[in-house]
Amino acid sequence: MVFLSKTQSDLLPSSSSPVTAATQSSPATATGVCVTVHGHFYQPPRENPYLDAIERQASASPAHDWNERIYHECYRPNAFARILNDRGEVTGIVNNYEYLSFNIGPTLMSWLERYDSVVYQRIIEADRKSSQRLNGHGNAIAQVYNHIIMPLANERDKYTQIRWGIADFRSRFDRDPEGMWLAETAVDYATLEVLVAEGIRFIVLAPSQAERCRQLANSDNPDPEWHEVGGGQIDPTRPYRCYLKPELRLMDSNQLSPLSSHHFSRKQPHSSPATTNTPYIDIFFYDGPISRDMGFNDVLSSSHHLAARLGQAVRGDHRPAQLISVATDGETFGHHKNSTEKCLAYAFTEEFPRRGWTVTNFAHYLSQNPCTWEVELKPVTAWSCSHGVDRWQDDCGCGGGGEWNQKWRRPLRDTLNWLRDQLIPIYEKAGRKLFRDSWAARDEYIDVIRDRSTANIDSFLAKHQIRELDTNQQIDALRLLEMQRHTLLMFTSCGWFFEEISRPEGVQILRYAARAVELAAEVSGVQLEKDFIDRLALAPSNVDLFKTGAEVYRQQVATAQISLREVAAHYAISSLFAKYPREQRVYCYQAQQLDFQIQRMGSMTLAVGQLQLTSEITRETEVFVFAAFHLGGWDFHCCIQPFGSDRSYTLLKERLFGVLQEASAAHAILEMVRLFGDQSFSLRDLFAEERHRIVRLLSQENLTRLDQLYTQVYRENYGVMMAFHRDELAVPVELQVAAEVALGHRCLTAAKALEQETADKDLLLAEIEAIATEASNLRTRLNVPEVKQILERLVWQCLNSLLIEGSEVTALSPVELEADISNIERLIAVGNRLNLGLCLDRSQELYFDSLYTQIVPLCLGWLQREASSTIESANNPAALDAVEADSGWDLPLIRQLLELGQTLAVDVECWLHQLS
Repeated sequence: MVFLSKTQSDLLPSSSSPVTAATQSSPATATGVCVTVHGHFYQPPRENPYLDAIERQASASPAHDWNERIYHECYRPNAFARILNDRGEVTGIVNNYEYLSFNIGPTLMSWLERYDSVVYQRIIEADRKSSQRLNGHGNAIAQVYNHIIMPLANERDKYTQIRWGIADFRSRFDRDPEGMWLAETAVDYATLEVLVAEGIRFIVLAPSQAERCRQLANSDNPDPEWHEVGGGQIDPTRPYRCYLKPELRLMDSNQLSPLSSHHFSRKQPHSSPATTNTPYIDIFFYDGPISRDMGFNDVLSSSHHLAARLGQAVRGDHRPAQLISVATDGETFGHHKNSTEKCLAYAFTEEFPRRGWTVTNFAHYLSQNPCTWEVELKPVTAWSCSHGVDRWQDDCGCGGGGEWNQKWRRPLRDTLNWLRDQLIPIYEKAGRKLFRDSWAARDEYIDVIRDRSTANIDSFLAKHQIRELDTNQQIDALRLLEMQRHTLLMFTSCGWFFEEISRPEGVQILRYAARAVELAAEVSGVQLEKDFIDRLALAPSNVDLFKTGAEVYRQQVATAQISLREVAAHYAISSLFAKYPREQRVYCYQAQQLDFQIQRMGSMTLAVGQLQLTSEITRETEVFVFAAFHLGGWDFHCCIQPFGSDRSYTLLKERLFGVLQEASAAHAILEMVRLFGDQSFSLRDLFAEERHRIVRLLSQENLTRLDQLYTQVYRENYGVMMAFHRDELAVPVELQVAAEVALGHRCLTAAKALEQETADKDLLLAEIEAIATEASNLRTRLNVPEVKQILERLVWQCLNSLLIEGSEVTALSPVELEADISNIERLIAVGNRLNLGLCLDRSQELYFDSLYTQIVPLCLGWLQREASSTIESANNPAALDAVEADSGWDLPLIRQLLELGQTLAVDVECWLHQLS
């Protein structure tokens, strides 16, 4: 018997509520102990320069590439970080980005935006919510665009990197950035000047980068004493003001630089009357020892350990406010250290508030605690190199070790600097014929990189063209800007960070350089590749296969270059296996099929077509004629040539299909050689993704035959295998493999049918359950990752249909509800029986989101009715029947809905207890 003496909202148990102390308090002041945890989220750009897409990276398996792998381990988990009880059940889901101070590299954000818009929007929303919580100061700060080492960049590149970083940030977060993260925190005073000129208020550095500090001068103490802190002794609990040094500055503070007079309206530099209007920037120094411990010790093993370690940095001098700030790679939280996003979630929402600490960010703290100290920096520094910035230009020992040296770093840096300087006059000479201001166009080209739609490119060209440009001039204008983009990308810091030039990071920046060289030749006719390779020959490789950077270029870079002809060959061979529509996107190219005909003769297939290809990036376009000939098996012969005329194309097509009727592969190839010339393409010339797809298609027939063979062996020997098991004997490997293959094939076939069929779902699910039983009896573990993915999707789809598409669970009848819940539980159970290791994170999130909006109100409604009926029945027993008849829900159904939460590892224990 239940009596209610509280309102429904009072009945929400605090242990299960998604509302936590941190979200309730909404701190607006930064006093007492304040905590800022900064995550630098970044991945090097990995896109193929010719395809504008990341190709499969085998080292990231089972993920497609490293971005995808780290997304699953870090970026998504931090957007949906779990708070668990002692039973491992979810009691809360936290968007860590709401509490982390963070920067996310623009190239990584672009990838996230394309790959998972939900996580991307969670990050944008987190900044908005933190801004609301912290008086207009969001957690996100900007980053120099593609992670170049700023002290090693020339002045023009410094401006473009910062301007692109600001513009990219503004386009995503709909506000101006207050702070900016410098790659590797590498800084010099010339970089500070550009940051100040572009309106950046603060940066974050390592304590080792400070030289000396003192209190700010005032009327009472016009010349405070300097304190030497060059050994990392600076107090990181306060912000510092850093004035630009006139002797190290690029320009006079009261004059506009010719490089900064365009694109963004230059903001008035921050200055102080106490220092005769000397411009300045504010700097936070993160706590070095704690930050290192987060990355390399067990500080993140629990929120208690984290809070205890942070607590050691709290000063006991009763100052009104102090900031305990730490900074590390954002990928630490989940990728480098598995599941540590949970530690952060609990620390932000429970552990820190319990200690009376305010979770804040740098901008909010600075707004309420202005600098009272100033700092001078060492001339040129970075956090990850104890030799200034030599890690990115010399064999300084950082990032090395073992027998390998890094003598290649200096020649590589010199070679890329040489190339950059060679490309400047090419850009300026060609650009002045096309642009009003070539460098202003480069600074605003970030707007095109963010949106390559036809309308946006037209708008950009209309703004910057010196006159109306014809089609070829537009192509040259875009080629020039792409040349400059790749020139910036080739300085991405990762190319020097590690121990060997032939690592993927070094190869990647050389690919960017090669693309810049190629674009320069297309626009100006200037050939730089030979000199470029000669200079790379001075960069010694530690790998005997390469010897020098020149051979790395020849083997790893030159072989990966792609022209429109290769794109046409890719399309042609693929057309043998895919029916393309008249217009088809092939990576960053638009393919328009002008004509296409395919014929088969026995095992041979011939496709002949006319194709127009247009680059979405440079707008260059060309029409090709192709013939793709599949001889059967793995043998292909494909020829490409520019389109000549309709008459010549018609004759070519008639001739080729005429020869095909002879059913002679040799004659067909000879005729293709006669018509197209000696150059041909084969299966290995396809881009990797499509090549893998076709290889799987070509293997399918053989695999099907093998599946049938293994199934026959399995069926004929099932009794034999059971006899082995009964007598506890080891089953012969041949029979065990046959069982695994046969059952795996059956399981996959049934799972695919279950996902596609609308009828007979019960029968198909029963088939998978039977297979699970059979596999268990035979002690066979099935390797069916595709079945795992199918079951995960089905669970989510069924749950979504139950909770979302029906608007409310109350929109379904009790019979429908019971059937839907039973179906979800069966899907999960069979996945567990097959030992698939189902990942039900998305389904868990879906249930948790509905718990307090739909399911808990249902529980409260039942409790309310039960209390009312108890009271009413004492006075009028007949009223009890009327209440139960009106409700439409009985207790067993509500309990079943809650037990589904238990199956999904969501904490619903308190509600089950209340209903007991």
